[in-house]
Amino acid sequence: MTIVRYDPIRTMLRWPNIWDDDEFPTLAGSNLDLFETADEVVVRAPVAGVDPDKVDITFEKGVVSITAAEEEEKTEGKKYYQKSSRSYAYRIAIPGNLDLSSEPDATFKNGVVTITFKKAEDAKPKKIAIKTK
Repeated sequence: MTIVRYDPIRTMLRWPNIWDDDEFPTLAGSNLDLFETADEVVVRAPVAGVDPDKVDITFEKGVVSITAAEEEEKTEGKKYYQKSSRSYAYRIAIPGNLDLSSEPDATFKNGVVTITFKKAEDAKPKKIAIKTK
């Protein structure tokens, strides 16, 4: 793997292709949350303004992909026309040892998709008793 120093001028010169580049999401940031508890790994992704039926979630080879898109058109009278669209795309590798025998749980509340994966028993923390001599 080659390590290349980040050069903002070079990125700017490639401007027409920046939207298709893998570097762009890291520059723009993301509101995606990933955290784990003792029993679960949880992913939260905002998809504000998108109907839950238009959210697509896939999990393959340890990577979660969340895509959502919504288009809205309004016409009022002869002079007012509005068209808006929203789209989201997230991809994140899920760390740890998951219990793949149970289906992940996905919920949608207030424009946020929450996906919960159960950890495998061997991935859960174990309590170790201390013996005195």
